[in-house]
Amino acid sequence: MKLLLAEDTRDLNRTVTMVLEHENYEVDSVYDGQEALDLIEKSSYDGIILDIMMPKKDGIEVLTEIRRRHILTPVLLLTAKAEVDDRVAGLDAGADDYLAKPFAIKELLARIRSMIRRRGDYNEKQMQFGDITLNAEDFALTASNSVRLSIKEFELMQTLMANADKLLATEYLLGHVWGGEPDAQEDTVWLYISYLKGKLRAIGSSVQITGDKGGEFRLILTA
Repeated sequence: MKLLLAEDTRDLNRTVTMVLEHENYEVDSVYDGQEALDLIEKSSYDGIILDIMMPKKDGIEVLTEIRRRHILTPVLLLTAKAEVDDRVAGLDAGADDYLAKPFAIKELLARIRSMIRRRGDYNEKQMQFGDITLNAEDFALTASNSVRLSIKEFELMQTLMANADKLLATEYLLGHVWGGEPDAQEDTVWLYISYLKGKLRAIGSSVQITGDKGGEFRLILTA
């Protein structure tokens, strides 16, 4: 597995690189966003780790650019705990996950394994409900138009589509989609539900997600 690490704090960059190489990952490590983009143009990666605060181009600028180029490689953002707005901006730009600093190395490794593994683990390659199609090959959600989903958005939509006749409680979604991740909570589910609602509107779908924050959710067809 080949990873790109872009982190401008040199001690942290060296430490994470050594740990990843010890775990048998092949790692390209850089210290600014422009270097990251230059390497992404030349090489293919199984996963990309981007610090948000970097010189030349920050992590969100890099992420926005690679998604604009239709590069679907999973991206993990590294954020400071106070950077809530940056986390939201990163998820909006197409990040698949984020990890707040300071972090435990074991958690970083777990997030990387999960991010890479999940991309190839979906048994049903295509699902349909109403006028939408969910494709596991490229994480595309399609109706009149098409939009790419992050891994978490994909898993949440997949769960909703697989249970379209049921009301799914927030607690169920936390356990099923987030698997007990310590920083996942009611607000997390609502944030991703809101993302999916916006993307259903963006692709011109007649499918809607019903439910309120902290409650139960279900896909429905509208006239």
